[in-house]
Amino acid sequence: MDSERRVPVKFAVERSHSVFGAKQGFSAFSGEFFFSALVKLTGLLVFLVTSLFFIFIIYQSLLVFNYLNPADLLYSIKNGEVVFEWYPVSNDPKYSILPLILGTIMTSIPATIISSIFGFGIGVYMSEFAPPYVSRYLKQLIDVFASLPTVAVGFILLTVGVTFFSSLFDPQNRLNAFLSSIGLSLIIIPQIASLTEEALRSVPQHIRIAAYSLGAGKWETVKSVVLPAAINGISASILLGFGRALGDTMIVLMTSGNAATLTMNPFGSVRTMTATIAAELGEVSSGTAHFQTLFFLGMILFSMSVAINLLVKYLIKKLMRQADWS
Repeated sequence: MDSERRVPVKFAVERSHSVFGAKQGFSAFSGEFFFSALVKLTGLLVFLVTSLFFIFIIYQSLLVFNYLNPADLLYSIKNGEVVFEWYPVSNDPKYSILPLILGTIMTSIPATIISSIFGFGIGVYMSEFAPPYVSRYLKQLIDVFASLPTVAVGFILLTVGVTFFSSLFDPQNRLNAFLSSIGLSLIIIPQIASLTEEALRSVPQHIRIAAYSLGAGKWETVKSVVLPAAINGISASILLGFGRALGDTMIVLMTSGNAATLTMNPFGSVRTMTATIAAELGEVSSGTAHFQTLFFLGMILFSMSVAINLLVKYLIKKLMRQADWS
């Protein structure tokens, strides 16, 4: 029974004379209070700045209706015909935003499709099939490629890509929506590949082992077990890539042709909302219909970005709940 008796532990230094004991007191309390208040204040400041920015965008965009009717933002009448044109600086200004929205869709959706195919394949290979040293080098290469400035990608497409794709497809316009989609996909592929790899690696290892123990092979395990478990994370990576394509400016400004035409031809020149804002906002007078319409375009882009991020957050929460398997 004596062996079970607790023996008091004696320390070489009393707590009151130790470093930890010295921290007790006003200085420790003031330091803890200061850093806690700083963190809370920073979070509150970010929330306030974001809220004020959103309110400012909404306020400025709604002022457009002091100058235009809602129908003016959709179409205009020319020689008795309904036309969808964006000519805000002509003698008879036209403010149809439909060509700009369609141009944005014509560049961002094909870019997302192209980058999803390659990014998904690269992510699956790095996570499930590549040897560790190959996966490590690929990861570093992807990080370097993701850091390329978009203006450099646009310049490369202008000097090399235009000639190559013109000789390959003989397009209607040398600068077109397809060329912009290729450029956008180049900056989205690293993002989707990296996030897809992380989503696949978040699947617990014992799930794979259980599939192997039931006789499943490598491909069957990946296809039938790992991918369904990581589908929310993969979907989130694709949505983030789509948001990146929507918000990019330089590539589409340099390679889309900047023709505000209502066309579904991928080889025709288009104009996106971001390129329009970047090209015109610095030259337009404030307090005009043109100025307020550009803010209205900004509100549309901001709303789409918020919606995409909320959907991504929801998918990531579902992925984290699935990760509780482990």
